[in-house]
Amino acid sequence: MMFTEYRAIIFDMDGLLLDTEGSYFIAWQQATKVMGFDLSDEFCNKLSGLSFLILEQKLVEQFGNGFSFSEFCQLSSDLWQQHVGENGIQVKTGAQDLLSYLQQQSIPYALATNSPEINARECLQYAGIESLFNVMVCRDHVESSKPAADIFLRAATLLNHPIERCLVIEDSYTGLLAAKNAGADSVLIPSLELTLEMQSLAGVVLEDLTQLHNALKKPTKQPY
Repeated sequence: MMFTEYRAIIFDMDGLLLDTEGSYFIAWQQATKVMGFDLSDEFCNKLSGLSFLILEQKLVEQFGNGFSFSEFCQLSSDLWQQHVGENGIQVKTGAQDLLSYLQQQSIPYALATNSPEINARECLQYAGIESLFNVMVCRDHVESSKPAADIFLRAATLLNHPIERCLVIEDSYTGLLAAKNAGADSVLIPSLELTLEMQSLAGVVLEDLTQLHNALKKPTKQPY
């Protein structure tokens, strides 16, 4: 993959730019415990990257129709607020340097997340990087969430580049599938265990955003 062929970058948020997934899992597990249920680490990992609608479906399937998703949302929201209020949200390694480089090089980029806008902005504020994103596409901006193509296609439109010239950066299987459905090339920087399904969808697998930064800086080889 020649990274310099792309004209714009589209980033996922949770688990890729921000280390939010761990805080979500803590809040979810504490909330379900209060409600009398046990949510395992393994099951939490399977929920990575899913929208709230699909999250509700998965939890009801797991715990039965007696499970109150509204109660879960309120409890987990309160517990999450308490956790991040005390601990903040960490920006992933290399994220700020990479975003600064894209700005310096006038390379357009966007945030494209399954989170509703109010939640996405809250996370970015806790991490201290909200000002770095002028273009955002969130779950409530489109008809269908990832793994549908809508979020990435809207991001490409806002960036004024065809999706084929946009490089999608993701950390989850759901996001990679959305990139494929949109017709975009993707880079995987996994936040959880790397699976064969994820490898089969990703154009390139990197360890972190610093590696991506370095790859973007490499000049295109000139013919002799």
